Amino acid sequence: MNKTLRQLFTAVIVLFTILGLSTTIITAIRATELNSDTRNSRAFYHEFGAPRGSILAADGTVLAKSDPSNDAFKYQRSYSNGPLYAPVTGYFSISQRADRGIEASRNSLLSGESDSLFWQRIKSTLTGSENKGANIETSISTSLQQVAYNALGSQSGSVVAIEPKTGRILAMVSTPSYDPNVLTTHDGKTLTKNYAELTQDPNNPMLNNATSQLFPPGSTFKTVVAAAALETGQYQTDTQIPAGASYTLPGTVTNLTNVEYQANGSNGTISFEDALAYSSNTAFAQLGVALGEDKISDMATKLGFGSSIVVDGTESTGSPSKAVASNFPTSMTDDKLALASIGQGDVTETPLQNAMIAAAIANDGTLMRPTLVDRVRASDLSVLSETKASTMSEPFSSNTANKLTQMMQAVVTKDSPTLAPDGVSVAAKTGTAQIGADNSAIDAWVMGFAPADDPKIAIAVVVHNTTGYGITSAGPIFRSVLEEALKQ
Repeated sequence: MNKTLRQLFTAVIVLFTILGLSTTIITAIRATELNSDTRNSRAFYHEFGAPRGSILAADGTVLAKSDPSNDAFKYQRSYSNGPLYAPVTGYFSISQRADRGIEASRNSLLSGESDSLFWQRIKSTLTGSENKGANIETSISTSLQQVAYNALGSQSGSVVAIEPKTGRILAMVSTPSYDPNVLTTHDGKTLTKNYAELTQDPNNPMLNNATSQLFPPGSTFKTVVAAAALETGQYQTDTQIPAGASYTLPGTVTNLTNVEYQANGSNGTISFEDALAYSSNTAFAQLGVALGEDKISDMATKLGFGSSIVVDGTESTGSPSKAVASNFPTSMTDDKLALASIGQGDVTETPLQNAMIAAAIANDGTLMRPTLVDRVRASDLSVLSETKASTMSEPFSSNTANKLTQMMQAVVTKDSPTLAPDGVSVAAKTGTAQIGADNSAIDAWVMGFAPADDPKIAIAVVVHNTTGYGITSAGPIFRSVLEEALKQ
């Protein structure tokens, strides 16, 4: 009898041990995996059964919030002025869950499941109240976002505005855009139809042109080449460099020319300042070859080329929002290097990258890490985290930055005065990149900052697939955003 009892006791202990281990594995070790499993309907309804935190602009304007719904999901996401802020917010739906933008990059905070909200969840459990997600306060200026969006209008393109001293993104506009509200419906058939229409649209409205699309930068890239040249110490703003009315690309019979006669210089040379001011292709192509690929590539890399740039979030807060890597090609022949030095050929970059270049020049040669969120607050308004400005790199000296600023001011005063509002000193560079198989279309650019002596804002504008030059197509947009920024 004793032997039988011992065997039974042992069996019970083993069974309890197995039960305890399996429960521990399910509730702790595999909890995250099981919660994220798309087949787990309980986790699915739990995610939609609590009020998700709001996303706000810098002035407190609510960009995204959760509204009560009379169905099994309890809450439905809504977006104020959806197309205007879609590149910033992303969307949250029953099919894709948190997708793009801050919805994805701060998902664990918005949903209330972040470790930093542990005590909030305990409090909710003890009081029987709903577990509410954290609110995300962005750096976006509603007025700048609206002005930039209106100025782009029906054109395809992007505007990015940055605070040079901090890296805070003040505006991030992409057109054409989409309305996230059509993706938040709880009607599965309608949602599938709406999503299919957006993803199959040839204009690709869900693509964030500011961070996820690469464009040839045209002559705006001459600022990078100029920075590389100034850093050698062999060039000053008044240094005479080779120019001329035409330049035959090395090893080819292709002649490169300039758009305006002032860019030709005199007697085959032009001052370094005038070469940038009048956007001399012949001067910068020859300068790029003289400097060599390594010097230009090194400068481009320090400014962010070749690396995916995190705009917001971490792996612990969600799916980080990143800008695709801008590209400066390597192992080029001299003819390709000459073209790359004027922003043509295989050089490509995002509007965010171009705004960062302008911001680095404006900030005395220090490039601040771009950020999109100012702070995170719990539902009781306590601050969970606050973003602090941090240096990303120091690509060039303050002396080089000052000379570049002088040269970019000359761009405005000598060649593009319409970029500057009355009484404001502006440093800028225009760009006209030829695109398409037959170079019949243009990506029009302007990048720069103001006031030149105490920069408050750095801006990059691109208008894709247009017929006008940078000054005519992107210039009025640049000026509109600049004027609005200087009112604040």
